[in-house]
Amino acid sequence: METLYAVCVGAITTGGIFLVLRGYTFAVVLGLTLLSYAVNLFLFASGRLVINGAAILGESEQYADPLPQALVLTAIVIGFAMTAFALILALRARSDLGNDQVDGKTEIHDDLPQKARRQGGEDK
Repeated sequence: METLYAVCVGAITTGGIFLVLRGYTFAVVLGLTLLSYAVNLFLFASGRLVINGAAILGESEQYADPLPQALVLTAIVIGFAMTAFALILALRARSDLGNDQVDGKTEIHDDLPQKARRQGGEDK
């Protein structure tokens, strides 16, 4: 069970990093959200994965540690607020800049030298 859980957390982390490295603001916001989900799952797993564990001492032989559960609950609330704020910033940047690029460039070929921009029929 731990191996499957670790693979799932790794897959979510990989997807989050891939989206954060994209050049579009909405993809960056989704990537940050996926990364926060992966951290939440990691924190939850740090409290030992126990099946049928009671949250109250004395109810069963094994109990679930309540501290990681409280940390994850707090992280979910903070993550939701952060995602909403980042989404509002992304929408504002889109309306001000007119595009969805993270760096705010209006054209894809802004970094190309002048010779590379010229077409075949123009003077060099």
